[in-house]
Amino acid sequence: MSEHRRKPPQPQGGGRAAARRGQSGSSSGRRAAPRGATGSPSDAYGYGGGGGEERPYGGRAEARRAAQRAGGGGRRRAADGGGRGGGGGRRGGPGGPGGPPGRGRGRGSVPPKKRFIDYPRAGKYGAARWVPSWRMVTGLFVAFFGGLLVAAGIGYAMVGVPTAANAAATAQNNVFYWSDETQMAATGGTNRQIVEIADIPKELKDAVVAAENASFYTDKGVDPMGIARALFNMARGEETQGGSTITQQYVKNTYLTQDQTVTRKFKELFISIKVGSQMTKDEILANYLNTAFYGRDSYGVQAAAQAYFGEDAEDLTTEQCVFLASVLKGPNFFNPDGGIGAGASAKENTERAKKRWKWILGREVEVGRMKPAERKKVGEFPELKKQTSKLSGQTGYLVDIAKEYAAKKLRLTPEELDRGGGYRIYTTFDKKKVNQLEAAVKKTQKSFLKPNERAKDKYVQFGAASVDPESGAIVALYGGDGYDKGHYSNNANTTGVPVGSTWKPIVLASAMEYGTYQTEGEPLSPMARYNGNDLLVIKDQNGDPIMGSNGKPFRQKNEGTTPWGMVTLRKAMEQSINSPFAQLGVDVGLSNTRKTAEAMGILPESFDKANLRNVSFSLGTSTPSAIRMADAYATFAASGKHYEPYSVTKVIKDGVPQKDFDPPKQENAMDENVANNVTDVLENVVQNGTGKKIADIGFPVAGKTGTTDKNKSAWFVGYTRELSTAVTLFRTEPDKGKLLSMNGTGGVESIHGGDIPAQVWKDYMAEAMKGVNPKPFPEAEKIGEIIGASPSPSASTSPTEDPSASATPSPSVTAPRPSPSKTNGNGNNCSIWDPTCTDTGGTTDGGTDSGGTTDGSTGGTSPSPSTSDGSGGSNGNGNGNGGFFGGPAG
Repeated sequence: MSEHRRKPPQPQGGGRAAARRGQSGSSSGRRAAPRGATGSPSDAYGYGGGGGEERPYGGRAEARRAAQRAGGGGRRRAADGGGRGGGGGRRGGPGGPGGPPGRGRGRGSVPPKKRFIDYPRAGKYGAARWVPSWRMVTGLFVAFFGGLLVAAGIGYAMVGVPTAANAAATAQNNVFYWSDETQMAATGGTNRQIVEIADIPKELKDAVVAAENASFYTDKGVDPMGIARALFNMARGEETQGGSTITQQYVKNTYLTQDQTVTRKFKELFISIKVGSQMTKDEILANYLNTAFYGRDSYGVQAAAQAYFGEDAEDLTTEQCVFLASVLKGPNFFNPDGGIGAGASAKENTERAKKRWKWILGREVEVGRMKPAERKKVGEFPELKKQTSKLSGQTGYLVDIAKEYAAKKLRLTPEELDRGGGYRIYTTFDKKKVNQLEAAVKKTQKSFLKPNERAKDKYVQFGAASVDPESGAIVALYGGDGYDKGHYSNNANTTGVPVGSTWKPIVLASAMEYGTYQTEGEPLSPMARYNGNDLLVIKDQNGDPIMGSNGKPFRQKNEGTTPWGMVTLRKAMEQSINSPFAQLGVDVGLSNTRKTAEAMGILPESFDKANLRNVSFSLGTSTPSAIRMADAYATFAASGKHYEPYSVTKVIKDGVPQKDFDPPKQENAMDENVANNVTDVLENVVQNGTGKKIADIGFPVAGKTGTTDKNKSAWFVGYTRELSTAVTLFRTEPDKGKLLSMNGTGGVESIHGGDIPAQVWKDYMAEAMKGVNPKPFPEAEKIGEIIGASPSPSASTSPTEDPSASATPSPSVTAPRPSPSKTNGNGNNCSIWDPTCTDTGGTTDGGTDSGGTTDGSTGGTSPSPSTSDGSGGSNGNGNGNGGFFGGPAG
């Protein structure tokens, strides 16, 4: 570089160079040395600075080092100074240390390009980058609600106002099909007749407004909170709720698509708003009452008035009007005829309807739609006209079972399924087998019952169901005389009839699956011996007598007084002896029996709650339906495999197959050999025991009889490898739904499961198995420990030998194995194989309390085994049969 262009060193402390040097992030630059780097007492512009002598330039390296010393870091801190100029723009930063601002023209950094949405925010660091500005929040708020208003406007413009007449014209039937896909029945909403507002009694309008929407005449027609609640529940996958205003309910009734979707909810909202703005309140109320479902296949007030009272709507009394307002709450649970599913029996529905009827009258007074003086003039709950139906024979029961199953899978109520219509429902029901089962019942009814001659033959009911063990498909059922004959309770789906001794195989299976406290969890053999004497004292797992409610040891009553002594469980099952199974249930643990029952498909709600922890639980005080008992025994037939009972194979709506109708998956309810050993025991019941009425049927069968206290019910449940069928017989008091004794029915002293139910079972299965090549049952392998030894005869026990030991040897008997000595019930140490051990379970000591029962299948007063269940005791008073009809279906 030429000498005349080089400037002499400047003193430190001012000028443009000083500005550059004064920045902490200044760069080394391209010059040989920055001004002021030598510590000169003055800079080129005369601003004072620190003292020191001038230093000559020493080249670029020295200049860089000087800049680092003065500025503290060179280029690495350029960000702080913003470039050569040090100030981020065209003007320089401050001068040297302690000096005034510099005036140099550095090269500032390029400003960032502006974004339409400044997020994350530029120029902010850390968490501040992610905090939106107030402008952004305001803009989003305005955009969101503006978008809602636009969407609402479009939605409002697009929807139309429905009319009751249009809803009636477009209503479709639901069509049900047999298993061969031929049509079985068509049901649904065509029974409607529109009436004018003037023809609807004021009493009905007042009752409905008071009960459903007291603010109807003043509100805007929608309930935003109700809609938000429904959307929230829908998002969580929970049950949706209907519209809470009459306007919304009217829209729902006429908006026939029953899909529970968010789109539908918003459409209903827009329609409701439009309806509220374009129709008067009286028009909305009239249309609602003309489209609502009232039960008895009636849509609209006119059809309902005819269905329940045989009157025109305009002629209804106040009592009748309030009833129709009551049933609007939900006909499935408020129609006194009964409904579909658990808790919808005729008895329960009647109680609910009467309670709501009274509540509505009080509500009318409360909201000012009825004066107290008028309330006092209202009469009693109205008498209903006898129900009629176009469904004959078994069709009504089949439709109800399939409807319940389909509605549950579709996540609809039965009313919504009916109201929507257009469903094609394909069932598992075999038309031929249904007719064969009905014919078998009718044949026995005709030969057995003479209600015009014997009072005890009145009110006798039959129920039956047949299930495929390899799939769980319900192929046939018998529910009663038919809807067309006025019998609306489905006897195949009852939950109020105790199953009696048909429960004992479940206890035996539990013993082989879980063992007993004596075997320390190892399986128990069906050849194990238990005391079968009448009035046997039942002991807990500590060996102490279980005390009855009278403070004395509980004694189990058998049906007869035969002194059986020590008998095998196989023999006890054959002769249906109660005392061995009462004791076995305690030894196994009643909770284990419940586990086995549930694994076999028995619903916990059918367990007898009064005896859930008591001795009698093991003897059949629970009340599963015939469908569930047939399905449970199907588990034995399928060697331990279980399938949930089902009644619908597919559903099609508008040509589209609906989801969730795949057949139930196979589950393992118990070990294969456990099931096969139970079958072996139940084959013996048929051949040599209480079920021998069907022994000559001609193909391999296994089954068990059941009879309950005072002959209130009798059962036979049996199966082949191909079909499992349960038949029940009972008497009911029509008005109260209460079980009555069948003693004297049919002209015989008492009814047993091996009599009438077994005959129906035999007649049906003989026909149903025609054309089938029956498979033999699998061979049962030896299983479990054999415990128990026959006590010697004594004054207290009569002969104690098993009278059938030599006559009916079992192929599954295993040789006794040595066992450690144990303490018997009397406290004596002896081996369980010791033939001199004479404990008979306390039949002569410990008081005289018999437990107050006859047949062990009763739900009487047996006490709680204190240690067998681990869940506390109960006095067991009452049989706890629960509701009578309308139990959950498979």
